[in-house]
Amino acid sequence: MSDVPGLPSRRAALKMIDAVLHRGETLEQVERNANRHIRGAADQALSRAIAGEALRWLTDIDTMIDSAMQKPLPHDAKTRSVLRLMLAQWLRLDTPPHAVIATALPLLTGGPRRLAHGVFSTLTKREGLALPDAPTLPEDVADRWGDRADAIAAGLVTPPPLDLALKDWSQTEAMAEMMGGVSLAPGHIRLPRGTPVDQLPGFKDGDWWVQDLAASLPARLLGAGASDSGPKRVLDLCAAPGGKTLQLAAAGWQVTALDISERRLGKVRQNLDRTGLQAEIIKANALSWQPAKQFDAILLDAPCTATGTARRHPDVVHRIGDRQIEEQAELQNALLERASGWLPDGATLIYAVCSLENAEGIAQADSVGLKQAPITSNELPDGLEPTDDGWLRTDPGMLGDAGGLDGFFVGRWVK
Repeated sequence: MSDVPGLPSRRAALKMIDAVLHRGETLEQVERNANRHIRGAADQALSRAIAGEALRWLTDIDTMIDSAMQKPLPHDAKTRSVLRLMLAQWLRLDTPPHAVIATALPLLTGGPRRLAHGVFSTLTKREGLALPDAPTLPEDVADRWGDRADAIAAGLVTPPPLDLALKDWSQTEAMAEMMGGVSLAPGHIRLPRGTPVDQLPGFKDGDWWVQDLAASLPARLLGAGASDSGPKRVLDLCAAPGGKTLQLAAAGWQVTALDISERRLGKVRQNLDRTGLQAEIIKANALSWQPAKQFDAILLDAPCTATGTARRHPDVVHRIGDRQIEEQAELQNALLERASGWLPDGATLIYAVCSLENAEGIAQADSVGLKQAPITSNELPDGLEPTDDGWLRTDPGMLGDAGGLDGFFVGRWVK
């Protein structure tokens, strides 16, 4: 069966969703290993697409599977996992049913194969069967997100477009026209999903880097780094993979980029080399490191559950629960406490997380013992507004007509 065309991609997709749902691993962690026997880039991308769509619509697909059975399959049954892949291909990737059957049933043997064939055939014959307009969130996730849940779910329907951050904002209009993209803010270009990054104009010259629009907002809120006495000093705390470091350097700041991971700092160095921008790189644990000098500003893009990236990482909706949120909130609180002590009077602190969880956002902001510097409308792209109390909260349902953006919480204070 190993020579069935398309089977290796389905086998890899099965490994991915099992690793996510049964071992709590991320799609990024397991993708390389799952695809190690697949040579073609297109087939590797297909396996990720199948797994991603199965996870994106998991609650709704499971409901369909259960509706076609007298006795529900266990949550961790291999037959259920294969059926998830089959329905994701048929309903989301427009794979013809006969091709779905030919490439998925070889993953099973005996009774489970006959069962999967029967359930899938029953569902394909059901008139009007379709997924809802937006994915149904797991009950615990919907409870956590409260009255924002429906709007967020509406933004999770498809993976996000490609966002670029420009080194030179004055080139925004010209580069957007050259690339055939649109700009939602100065220094930003949005291109269709699937655009080959390394083939775009300006890649080799380092004119831009990939960065979601929402991820660019925290650094934008610090403004320019120039002053009468020279560049102001900023600490990019937990800096990797480096998008904010590049933003700050391009805006004229004297940047110190600190991160605990040497591997992730390697990506920062690569992007600095490609763009010709400069920053001091420090590998250290922020909970024990002590700076020699204070900074004019600190940007803390803290480690978090990353539930705000659910458009591109649909696994987070199923992996993250109260335990992970509590662990990250504890770390964020400790980092905020240390960062606050490294600022002189008049300096600025920005705290950001790509999370949709209140415990990682507003609850952390309420614990900061500095004077809040409220975020204002004129600092944000059109279509985005700060909260009434001066914080910034974005979610995937915002800017929907323009392609959405990741979920972030951002707060700003002055010491």
